Amino acid sequence: MEYTTRAIPESFRGARDDFTLQFSMVWDQIRAPLIVPLLRLAVAVCLIMSVMLFIERVYMGVVIILIKLFGRRPEKRYKWEPMKDDVELGNSGYPMVLIQVPMYNEREVYQLSIGAACGLSWPSDRIIIQVLDDSTDPTIKDMVELECQRWASKGINIKYEIRDNRNGYKAGALKEGMKRSYVKNCDYVAIFDADFQPEPDFLWRTIPFLVHNPEIGLVQARWKFVNADECLMTRMQEMSLNYHFSVEQEVGSSTYAFFGFNGTAGVWRIGALNEAGGWKDRTTVEDMDLAVRASLKGWKFLYLDDLRVKNELPSTFKAYRYQQHRWSCGPANLFRKMIKEIVMNKKVTLWKKVHVIYSFFFVRKIVAHIITFVFYCVVLPATVVVPEVEVPKWGLVYIPSIITVLNSVGTPRSLHLVIFWIVFENVISLHRTKATFIGLLEAGRVNEWIVTEKLGDALKTKSTKAPKKPRFRLGER
Repeated sequence: MEYTTRAIPESFRGARDDFTLQFSMVWDQIRAPLIVPLLRLAVAVCLIMSVMLFIERVYMGVVIILIKLFGRRPEKRYKWEPMKDDVELGNSGYPMVLIQVPMYNEREVYQLSIGAACGLSWPSDRIIIQVLDDSTDPTIKDMVELECQRWASKGINIKYEIRDNRNGYKAGALKEGMKRSYVKNCDYVAIFDADFQPEPDFLWRTIPFLVHNPEIGLVQARWKFVNADECLMTRMQEMSLNYHFSVEQEVGSSTYAFFGFNGTAGVWRIGALNEAGGWKDRTTVEDMDLAVRASLKGWKFLYLDDLRVKNELPSTFKAYRYQQHRWSCGPANLFRKMIKEIVMNKKVTLWKKVHVIYSFFFVRKIVAHIITFVFYCVVLPATVVVPEVEVPKWGLVYIPSIITVLNSVGTPRSLHLVIFWIVFENVISLHRTKATFIGLLEAGRVNEWIVTEKLGDALKTKSTKAPKKPRFRLGER
């Protein structure tokens, strides 16, 4: 077989050379007076944001160390006594608890979630299970209703609630659920998303804090990921979320400052929920919105790190990307909507205002996303092309390394994967940064809500049919 080489036309070669020459001339003309100053300004701004994030991470790390050293367990900070039977009052001595389970086309997990909710241990005449089904698939809707009827036939007080629209998405469903007449007799409401499976003793471990401490408006449990070992991506998610729970939530709870409701696996005092104005659908983070408003009313929140509720991580990049868009866009948009309200509030201390505005919103929800993408993915690579702009070693090596170590200590078993975690975080930072600006500017996709796909029993079937080969441990390698 003979190969022939076609000669590049002289006209094309000349045009290409002319373009390269023109680009080189323009670059040389704008480099010193324009590019270099702009890049130096970008480096300076990014270094300032890096220091802000660094101080925040170190502060939380120090607080966590002090918590571990002095053993500031929730039982020591708040009164806790187990619920006891009252011979005279009987079951009426127990508070009435509402369990809300919102769902939308949850074919794979509806049985798990309804079964877990119905399996909660509490006096049967003092608990109501409320399934809020927004499903648009008639088949799934019938399946969910039949499942509710099956549990009702076993004597469970379960209500199947539907509506003729999806206005407000999850917030709208929860709001409609609270309007039912039987809810007026309830004292507390526990919320579990469709893939969450609380242990039977969940209420016995949370309700006493609310009963004996009237200043507490919310008790939040930690998430436990059932599919963390499914793939490398779920391991990366586990690292990020473990830091959020074991550090951010714990610090906010222990310092009586503020932490956000995670939208599920938590129990609200209905009086606190109503005083805060109930559920609002003005953003895609209705849980955080409610938590901020309740906090501004003076309610305290409690996080229980040793109480864990099983749930599922997104196992596809598409599902994870949609979830991160909502989790990044929503807080930024809520910050825009509530900053004035927070500043003007007169019920909380200046310290709490500073914590919510600067620490919780600005540094964690805005700066953290922007710095990861702009500095590490744009500005630093640009300094390679423009060597006149130098980045100090402390900003290039020391601060990023310390922040990375502090972020990864929440998951010791994955420390050997920290390099993959860094790459993964930089990849997803583009989507988070874009979503953050969409939220701040209230652009087109600001209210986009795509329900995260869940696999449930399909995940178990998959793992049963295709068992993973045993992995070599780092030491064996």
